[in-house]
Amino acid sequence: MKTITLREGKERSLLRRHPWVFQGSIAKGGGDAGETVRVQSHDGQFLCWAAFSPSSQIRVRAWSFDEAERIDAAFFARRVQTAVALRRRLAIASNGVRLIHGEADGLPGLVVDQYDDVLSAQFLSTGAERWKNAIADALVAATGCPFIYERSDASVRGLEGLAPVTGWLRHPDTAGVADGAKRPTEVTIEENGWKLTLDVAEGHKTGYYLDQRDNRGLFAKWVRELSCQTVLNCYSYTGGFSVAALAGGASHVTSVDSSGPALVRATNHVALNGFDPAAHTALDADVNGTLRQFLQDGRTFDAIVLDPPKFAPSAAHADRASRAYKDINRLALKLLNPGGLLLTFSCSGGISADLFHKIVAGAGLDAQVDGYLLRRLEATSDHPTTITFPEGEYLKGLAIVRKA
Repeated sequence: MKTITLREGKERSLLRRHPWVFQGSIAKGGGDAGETVRVQSHDGQFLCWAAFSPSSQIRVRAWSFDEAERIDAAFFARRVQTAVALRRRLAIASNGVRLIHGEADGLPGLVVDQYDDVLSAQFLSTGAERWKNAIADALVAATGCPFIYERSDASVRGLEGLAPVTGWLRHPDTAGVADGAKRPTEVTIEENGWKLTLDVAEGHKTGYYLDQRDNRGLFAKWVRELSCQTVLNCYSYTGGFSVAALAGGASHVTSVDSSGPALVRATNHVALNGFDPAAHTALDADVNGTLRQFLQDGRTFDAIVLDPPKFAPSAAHADRASRAYKDINRLALKLLNPGGLLLTFSCSGGISADLFHKIVAGAGLDAQVDGYLLRRLEATSDHPTTITFPEGEYLKGLAIVRKA
């Protein structure tokens, strides 16, 4: 077993069970990509078993802080079973569920979502990549789902020195079909009483944004309670919040996104759930420019959703991202009718919940708009954050009612 020795004083984060060690904290030692290494303090004290990543700034990701534990196929089977069992106990009312949430489940670099009978998996670190087959076997055993589609095409794999990989990772032979025939990658899920479709081969991330499931349900509830008739859904993707607005009784929803295919699916979701197609407009456009044009045209809305992509992938991008978040929130608050509802989100790990609140407060000052904070919003319970890894709290949001 190869050993990584840390610089003096750099063991404190691991003693707090934080799973990352950065390059600058290492005094000596190394290993192959994804190889399990023993991590010790400068004076030889055992700290953890971890996966080594020679290309990443996060040089070590901890598997276990138990010196007696072996990192083998049985280890991954236990971790997967524990994670899946938690989701079953949560009794989530959807057939779309996040099963493995990386560090929160003790499996750094691994993300797995279940969409009906298909698992969509991302292996985003060298450690997860090295144990891919053992993890896949464990997933099939723990869930009974025979199909695993790999979506290891996120840009962070490049930071690990890994090339993108997509395609079927596990696919059983299907009796009665021609050789080479595969299960379609299209899946239909249900949440909050609505039907939504996705393609695990083509959709963002693993195919869909399950982390907003509860927030979409809350949005439908608030649209109804606040009698919101006109709704603007920005960065709408495939229209989950648009369907929620119509379910809440909105008379018209405008979905804005820069992806034509996503907007087609959003339009189809409106019809799939029995709503009048005329109550929905899909606008293929830049959100920032659209908000400015609506302001110039005198358009206003009873409810607005801002769910942008990650503006700050790390804390180093926080300043630039803060300006971008402030600008779109300023514009949205000016477009919001008095008494109207704003749901605004950040999924940037480099933007804390406190900082995001300050950004939106600054936007309100610039827009000369005040509002009641209805609720702070976060990811669904199947996307957990642990007390030792607060960086896992990536999604944060605010529900605001504009003061009259």
